[in-house]
Amino acid sequence: MNSKDIFKITINLLLVYVAGGLLLAALYAKTSPIIFKANLKEKEEALQKMIPDADKIEKMGDWHPHEKHCEYYKAQKGGEIIGYIVQSMGKGYSSYIDLLVSVDKDMKIQKVEILKQAETPGLGDEIMSKPFIEQFRGKEFSRLKVMKTETTEYIQAITGATISSRAVTEDAVKNGLKLLQEKLNMTATPSGSKEDKQSQLKGGNADGKH
Repeated sequence: MNSKDIFKITINLLLVYVAGGLLLAALYAKTSPIIFKANLKEKEEALQKMIPDADKIEKMGDWHPHEKHCEYYKAQKGGEIIGYIVQSMGKGYSSYIDLLVSVDKDMKIQKVEILKQAETPGLGDEIMSKPFIEQFRGKEFSRLKVMKTETTEYIQAITGATISSRAVTEDAVKNGLKLLQEKLNMTATPSGSKEDKQSQLKGGNADGKH
């Protein structure tokens, strides 16, 4: 093989790479808006499920628990605010747990929805189970504490998965409510009543020990 043949092969390879790059660029330009719209629709549907009665859900701002980008929203019906939704993150045993929390105007939890998690199958992933998630309904900030014993006042830990239970409860959900309370200049006293308070926003990590 002489230098002329090598030159031809090089040119042909270059043309193939250029053509491939142009094809990928064209494909991305065509599919990117479609993917964006699909993701936006999925997000809107997820938010609507958190407060079904709302006729308008509006973003209020951004925050970064565990340096992850999250958002929080207000939900309205007929122009009146009926609740709030916050996306939050908890540091679990083997993953960051991404979830949504909805509350009413009195900061009582209406629903918790886990969006993404990769906890231990058969143990930590039980945070997705209905019995665990349903414990949060109606709870206030002061009740977001994990107990290893049977309880209805607080949150009962999943057997063998205390770290995952705390990541959801004392990290993601509790810090999500704290964020909303601070942004609304409101905090819960130990008795559960509300009082105005100017507070500085802080991110938090769960202690998460067995």
